[in-house]
Amino acid sequence: MQRANLTTDLSPDQSTQLSDLGIVILSGLMSAAFCGRLRSRIARLHELEGERAGAEFKQEPGCLRLANLVAKGEEFAEVIGCPEVLACVLKVLGPAIKLSSLNARTALPGCPSQPLHADMGAVVDPQGYWVCNTVWMLDDFTSDNGAIRYVPGSHRWGQLPQDSLNDPSAPHRDEVLITGPAGTVVVMNAHLWHGGTANRTAASRTAIHAFYCRSDKPQQQHQKTLLPAAVQRGLSPELRALLALDDPLNDELAHSKIRRSGFLV
Repeated sequence: MQRANLTTDLSPDQSTQLSDLGIVILSGLMSAAFCGRLRSRIARLHELEGERAGAEFKQEPGCLRLANLVAKGEEFAEVIGCPEVLACVLKVLGPAIKLSSLNARTALPGCPSQPLHADMGAVVDPQGYWVCNTVWMLDDFTSDNGAIRYVPGSHRWGQLPQDSLNDPSAPHRDEVLITGPAGTVVVMNAHLWHGGTANRTAASRTAIHAFYCRSDKPQQQHQKTLLPAAVQRGLSPELRALLALDDPLNDELAHSKIRRSGFLV
């Protein structure tokens, strides 16, 4: 992946942001060329999949979704294995992680706001945090086109917004918008209360979500089942481990009864 020459070590400021706020913003991680490759591939996949797009997971009113992207283009492997991003994920989840899902979400003009939620309806357990999401901005995120709002520090509260708020869809007094130019990547402790806002512009806004979890938890989308054998054979040992393709525990966990989304049913 063409990107800026960034260190894989977190700065003290980045580490503090993840711990205290629940997010860190990696500006300029993707080059314009790489963003363009990803946008083109996503547009082509929407053409090929049509109304089936996103059906491996969830579809969302007002949005175009894609799921199971590891199986759908070599460039997506570069996303999930990015060392700068993985360093941040490891800071949140600890040393034992795996990819939970790799999806794309396009907020169409008129797309409504999402309610505040934590991914997978996850609450911290005795071992600590177990979900971490990353947002790869393929378009500029602005205050008008569906940027993500979040409530700083809410990952530390041990509560879900639907259990604590009268209306999780309403504005929160402490919420902050995540805005930035295309090429930015945001790493978010996914216990953080967050949600996409309404797209009030005439243009769509696209991002890729590379979602990770702790190794003792089930994947949002069981990668071994979804990935064709030919794709699995072409993966490096490092990516196979990140996808938990050879982990018997992960296969057992795939049958767990657990919420797969924080707000979609």
